[in-house]
Amino acid sequence: MEYVGWSYFFVYKHFMRIILGSASPRRKALLGAMGYEFEVLTADIDESYPEELEKEAIAIYIAEQKAKALLPYLNTKTDLLICADTIVCLDNEVLGKPTGSEDAKSMIRKLSGKTHEVFTGVVIQNQEQKKSFFDRTAVTFKYLSDSEIDYYVDRFKPYDKAGSYGIQDWVGMVGVEKIEGSYTNVMGLPTSKLYEEMAVFNR
Repeated sequence: MEYVGWSYFFVYKHFMRIILGSASPRRKALLGAMGYEFEVLTADIDESYPEELEKEAIAIYIAEQKAKALLPYLNTKTDLLICADTIVCLDNEVLGKPTGSEDAKSMIRKLSGKTHEVFTGVVIQNQEQKKSFFDRTAVTFKYLSDSEIDYYVDRFKPYDKAGSYGIQDWVGMVGVEKIEGSYTNVMGLPTSKLYEEMAVFNR
């Protein structure tokens, strides 16, 4: 269990303790940049999903599995749990986290010169109700040479990232030609949409 601090979000004269159900340093940084203090709780879950799910539904499904595992740790009705999952999709292929260096390089070669989609599913939940939603961003990569791909993977080791890249890393700075949608969604948390949903939660 990790404590980043305590935050109280004012909703209908009730204060909420915010719990982020993720160990992702990008999600922690984004939620903190939104002005919230929070506690971090994580749980190991099976991140497999039913094959018939649509792309956006996959991200929501996995986020809901994370929330389900952490729900018993909520202490009061005013605790607010936030869980998220991000997937990268090229056409109809879901690119998860790479198994190693060669797998990471293979994924980025697939993305090179093409447009792919990034979906982040988010769940906000307390002991009484739950809201699930997603955001979508289209990302277009320029053509990346093998030497550029090798440099990125060997130096930055993006093994904990869906699609084998971080938009905030070197490859995002030099290799991304266009983004349609939320930049923070690609990082792992659609901050604008999350802020809006938190503002109306419990209404």
